[in-house]
Amino acid sequence: MEAETCGTAAVYVSEVLRALGNALQAPPTVWFKESSQKNLRSRDFLVPRGALRKSFPDGEVPAELILTLLSLDAPDLPPLRQCLQCDAGLVVQLDRPALFYRVLRDFAPYLKPLPSADHGQDIVILNCAPLHSAKSLDALRLSHLRAALLADHLAEVLTLNGKHVYPVPAVPSKEVEEFLSQLGISWPSSGDTSLVEETVSSFKDFLRDCVQNAGDGNHTQSPDEIRVQLKTSAEKHNLTLEGYAPNLDFFLVSEDDLRHVARLQRSVQDLVQTSPCTVLHIISCEEEFHQQKLDLLWRLMVPSSRDVTQKHLICGPVKVLNSTAPPSSSQYFQLRKSQMLEASVMKYGESVKGDSWDEIITSLTSAAVKFELMATPHRSQVNLNLEDGNITTKGTKSGAFVMYNCARLATMFDSYNDAASEGIYPEFPPAGDLSYSSLREEGEWLLLFNYIMMFPEVLSQAAQMSAPSPGIRVTANTEAVCKFLVGLSMDFSCYYNRVHILGEPLPHLFSQMFARLRLMKGVQSVLHSALKTLHITPLTQI
Repeated sequence: MEAETCGTAAVYVSEVLRALGNALQAPPTVWFKESSQKNLRSRDFLVPRGALRKSFPDGEVPAELILTLLSLDAPDLPPLRQCLQCDAGLVVQLDRPALFYRVLRDFAPYLKPLPSADHGQDIVILNCAPLHSAKSLDALRLSHLRAALLADHLAEVLTLNGKHVYPVPAVPSKEVEEFLSQLGISWPSSGDTSLVEETVSSFKDFLRDCVQNAGDGNHTQSPDEIRVQLKTSAEKHNLTLEGYAPNLDFFLVSEDDLRHVARLQRSVQDLVQTSPCTVLHIISCEEEFHQQKLDLLWRLMVPSSRDVTQKHLICGPVKVLNSTAPPSSSQYFQLRKSQMLEASVMKYGESVKGDSWDEIITSLTSAAVKFELMATPHRSQVNLNLEDGNITTKGTKSGAFVMYNCARLATMFDSYNDAASEGIYPEFPPAGDLSYSSLREEGEWLLLFNYIMMFPEVLSQAAQMSAPSPGIRVTANTEAVCKFLVGLSMDFSCYYNRVHILGEPLPHLFSQMFARLRLMKGVQSVLHSALKTLHITPLTQI
């Protein structure tokens, strides 16, 4: 029986690569996980022949080393079916029925990020910079909306990876709060304004004293602004300026600037810091220079803030094609909603009306907007085409397409449950009692190996920050989940269109049907978990 040949621990692809590298006495990076359907017909992991020549003089792996690879045995490793050398290099194919059983009897571990060694003690203050000035819905530009969506997603994936995340600021406008809520963004909506204003007042006094002491009071300035010599002051206090703009010099500090810094300062003060604290500023590219000034101003006014790590994640611009007057965020959402309604009426007819359909259209629109603004790497420009023909219910790279496939899965399980309640199909057996040897379709292995097993890696990747150069900028893989969902939906759709999952109610077909349904339940769980990181509620019907 399959159960007797399988371990119990979750199988993580990165751990498999590490174990294979150790057995080959080479770094894990020499191994590649295959992902294309064509290559997965014959192999799951590969060391290219060119890499073998670097480790073995003639490029030939000794037979005893291949035997060692075949005999690898550890709780977190799957059994290997074959290991051999061919023209492509050294290839490994896993024991697929055994791995189907091992993953699908309990796929809960694959709905979470990879286990982390840091135990999630880091505190992250996630500062969505554009929201500080979002005092009305008309002021919320498309680039601001993009930053808010990315910040909301980062808050979710960082939390999943064990970080303690505190989003700031509280949204200053009720209409902005309601609009963001419509998109599933659950940002704080209230704050202690009296404490913030007290901090602003103390900042003003501090800056005026500094200006007087520096003898810089002769320059004309507004009563509501204070002129600060940032660069001179930073050099005086030996503050590093690596990564900052070289022309960072004088700063006319407004009350809104001081409120921005005060909110950050209050957030740091209110936290019990049991571990290092990081402030991650999510900034639209138009406001990057201004945020650098605020960063440095905070360090100058509050010496203790110099122990706080500040990092800047820059969001590229949002360009509306063929438009001289780009819409506001609200206008963009309403336009997409009307287009989605029109596309749905064309597909489903006059039945598209009523409260339930309004919820469906709103959900499809939210998904479409998020994928449009988030599926591109955050540092790159997003190009929006607002023409009517550019929005559909089934465009294969859209959020609506992902939602459509969620609905297909939900409808399929509803059909099974209805049939089971009528006695047409038997009740679903426990997952551990199923036989998975009938899962021989290429699409089935693709869904397990490229998506269910890879989802923990994607969740971990989405929360990773990297510094492209020394200084204050960081990059993150904010597009990873969207790209993953699109790929999963496309491969699931191909499989679903080709394979009849709910077969005829004949006893000899039930074993394969149940194995396929269990695989589909794993796909559905991954889809829902991934959408949750984007705060998108999956559709159950369409």
